[in-house]
Formats: sequence, C-alpha cells, structure tokens
Amino acid sequence: MTKLKNDPGSGGGWLAALAGQSYLLLVLAQLSWAGNIVSGKLAVDQIDPLSLSLLRWTIALLVLAPFALSHVRRDLPAIKSNLHWLCLYGALGFTTFNVLIYGASTFTSSINISMEQAAIPVLVMVGNFLVFKVRATWMHILGVILTIYGVAMVATHGEPARILGLDVNIGDGMVLLACLCYAFYSLVLRFRPAIHWLSFLFVTTAAAALAALGYQLSLGGGPGALVDAVANTPPAGWIIVGYVAIFPSILAQLCYARGVELIGPNRASLFINLLPVFGAILSVVLAGEKLEGYHLIAALFIIGGIVIAEYAARRRTARTLKPPV
Repeated sequence: MTKLKNDPGSGGGWLAALAGQSYLLLVLAQLSWAGNIVSGKLAVDQIDPLSLSLLRWTIALLVLAPFALSHVRRDLPAIKSNLHWLCLYGALGFTTFNVLIYGASTFTSSINISMEQAAIPVLVMVGNFLVFKVRATWMHILGVILTIYGVAMVATHGEPARILGLDVNIGDGMVLLACLCYAFYSLVLRFRPAIHWLSFLFVTTAAAALAALGYQLSLGGGPGALVDAVANTPPAGWIIVGYVAIFPSILAQLCYARGVELIGPNRASLFINLLPVFGAILSVVLAGEKLEGYHLIAALFIIGGIVIAEYAARRRTARTLKPPV
C-alpha cells in the first residue's frame, strides 16, 4: 500500500512505529474510554457531573484548536452546510451521553455502567432494522436476545423479572438511557459530512462544550455553581478532569481513527466489545469494586450474544461481497 504524504506512519521513531500498530491503537482507545467510566465513579464527592462535563469539553476544545483549525478552515463550506448534524453529534453523543454516565456513577457501580454499555451495539442493530430496514438473520436475533438478557441481569442486579415492574436502580436506568442516546448518535453518523477527522472532532467538541454549558446553566445552578465547583475541586478532582479531557476525549479518538484507517471499520468495530471488559477490570483495580455472581453470569450472556451477532453480521457481509461465478 502506498503511504500518503501526511501518513503518521511514514516517518521514523517510536511514534511512527506506534502509528502502525493497529491492534495496539484500538486496544488503547477502548482502555481510555473504559477509564472514562471509572473516572466518573472516582469523581463522586470530588466534582459534580455537570461541572466535570463542561470542564472536560472546554479543555479538550482548547487543546484541539492548534491542531484542528487549519483543517476547519479548509472544510468550512461542508461544515456550514452540515452544522445541524455536527451539533447533534456533539450535544447527544458526547455531552448528553457522558452527563448521564457521570450522573449514574452516584447511584450504581462502574462495573454495572461498563457492562450495561454492551447494549449499545445491540441497540444499533435493532435501530438499523427498524429505521433503515437492514434485515437481520436468526443468528442476529439470537445474539440480540442473549445480550439484552445479560444487560437486564446487570441492570436488575441479577433479577431480570424486576424489569416487568420497572424496578430498576435509577443509576442503571440512566445508563440505559445513555445507551439509547449513543445508539441514536451511532445510527445518524451515516449522515456525517466528508471532512477531515480533526475538523469533525473539533466542531463536535465545540458543540459538546456549548451543550455542557447549557446543562450547567439550566440544571447545575448557573455560573455561580460552576465557580464554586472550580474553586472547591481538590487536586484529585483536577487530575480526573485532566484525564477525561485528554485521554477519552482526544487520544482515544486519535487511536481509534488511525486503527480504522489501518484495518477498516468492520474489523475495528470488534474492539468496542472490549469496553465492558476493561471497564469491569478497572472498576475492581482502581475503584475497589467487587464482582458479584450475577456479573459473571451476565458476562457470559453478553459476550455470547455479541459474538453470535458479530459472526452473523460478518458472514452476511462476506456473502454480499462474494463475487459472482
């Protein structure tokens, strides 16, 4: 394959070597996003969720600006004509999703939050079928059922029948709502404009920062509450802010974008399934949480369902791409 002039893997040194390691980059992206989940839990009693979100996206925007503005200027016509989509992506997929995740950390464990996010690819599959009429095979349907059952076990702490009575912890309910938001975001990404990925990240991050400001002003007690939060946040809280602003917001996006460039979106998307695994491990190691029996049983259903659904999707893709004889 001929390398492009601006290919980060075309130079020398350790950075160029890292830029060519697709699997490592994709694993690092999921590890960073899993760290975001645990950060939300560690931020409880350090900084409130709305302030954390606003500071995260504001800092990320400032860090991105020197690298992205030249691309934004070149892509400005396409950005202007698709600004409504870009604002939706930032407000829904970035801010609303994370505000719900951070808020849920007050009421449920980060292990639960990690495992419940396995519902996202399943909801995307269901949405593709309902909205875009993407047909599903029986194996797809079986995978969806198994994964949903596993997520239901986590959300109800091992008692799925509680869903019938809508007896779900408020934190787990917030995570499921966040999953719906992110699934919708994923579905409408098909309308993403053809612009440089740094332009996309900068504009959506700007929209995320504005949405976070809106949440802060309307739900977080206004500017005074933000000033108090900034003034009273201890050093540990600022470490959390710095982490979520740099690693999940920027570096994970960079790693994932490069991984997709190297091996393609279909193969790269498989690595998203590592998020619940990494999230659960980090929750035990960093947040001191305990794996319960229902977590392990639910993991079998979730992993089994995802594997079956992914296998069905790739087998169908292979049949579709098979040349005629």
